Amino acid sequence: MVFRYLTAGESHGPALVGILDGIPARLALDVNRINETLARRQGGYGRGGRMKIERDTVEFLAGVRGGSTLGSPIAVLVRNRDFDTPHVRALMDPLTGGGAPLTNPRPGHADYAGALKYRHTDLRNVLERASARETTMRVALGAICAQFLEALGIRTRSYVHRIGDVAAPELDEWSQSDVEASEVRCPDAPSAQRMIAAIDAAKAAGDTLGGTFVVRIDGVPVGVGSNRQPDTRLDGVLAGALMGMQTVKAVEVGLGADVAARAGSQAHDTFALDGENVVRGSNRAGGIEGGMSNGQPIVLRVSVKPIPTLMNALPSVNLHDKTDAPATIVRSDVCVVPAAGIVGEAMVRLALVGPVLEKYGGDSIEETRDNLTRANAAATALFESAQEGE
Repeated sequence: MVFRYLTAGESHGPALVGILDGIPARLALDVNRINETLARRQGGYGRGGRMKIERDTVEFLAGVRGGSTLGSPIAVLVRNRDFDTPHVRALMDPLTGGGAPLTNPRPGHADYAGALKYRHTDLRNVLERASARETTMRVALGAICAQFLEALGIRTRSYVHRIGDVAAPELDEWSQSDVEASEVRCPDAPSAQRMIAAIDAAKAAGDTLGGTFVVRIDGVPVGVGSNRQPDTRLDGVLAGALMGMQTVKAVEVGLGADVAARAGSQAHDTFALDGENVVRGSNRAGGIEGGMSNGQPIVLRVSVKPIPTLMNALPSVNLHDKTDAPATIVRSDVCVVPAAGIVGEAMVRLALVGPVLEKYGGDSIEETRDNLTRANAAATALFESAQEGE
């Protein structure tokens, strides 16, 4: 079973569109949950004025009938309400759009490299697609994937660990209701208040802040992913998906970079028996060993850079005039780390569906469930028969 997806659309264009190909048939979709996930992406302390305009909701164009998937490609649309603003439509109409070009690239953004790559003299032709607004569609498609994975007992959640220089305590467990109740999606209330103060200070200074969020995946069976080839290793697949986010600069699995300073005796997860069950002494590997899931929670830590658009603009140049000039200022956010966690959940879900389907297959959700049940039973029987053979 081949699973793939594509998105298209510009930040201020008429709409964002996506195609999700490979989701099995007969999966009942809760559209309200998809829209709720889109609303979560729009939230978070430190967001800009654009989020007061958009009210993202999903429209299905193909692949769904009567609320259930058909097994054919799923086509999805999310409209950009900002496009209905007359001056935005004048800039971005696909056939008649135009206006004065943007000429001053922002340090840290795609503006400069994209202009040279695609030979654009107007940076807007680059930044419209490079904008994180595009992640709206990834979140919509990821929310569909979440319902497929949950049908197999696999659940994904996230929380904000750091904003700027304010870090919350390391958490092995947390209440997701506490996360969603927090304006910065941090379950530790004292840390959350310090994060909010840091965002306020950055806004007053015309600056921006990055940070770190943690994604945890529970319920992944043993053996998803592979050690056969580099591109099938689950840690590489998940890390690559997260690095595909616009603001991400680093992804860590389990202990991540901290493992480099540890001796082997303090770096790995021991095995033990609890009755007849095999248990682990820790989860330092973050749920992945040898490129395969090992049955423990998969834990990923993701570092996000500050947004490149600063109200106190960084030094740049005017590419047309060849003069020094401040970087372009467009409407933007002060901090997107809380929203980035929602996008991170979506990217993990989109990345995980392929390896799950590769292992369990199925043209319908019932067939996929049956394959998973049989695989789990066969794995249990393997060691039972080995014990009897002794």
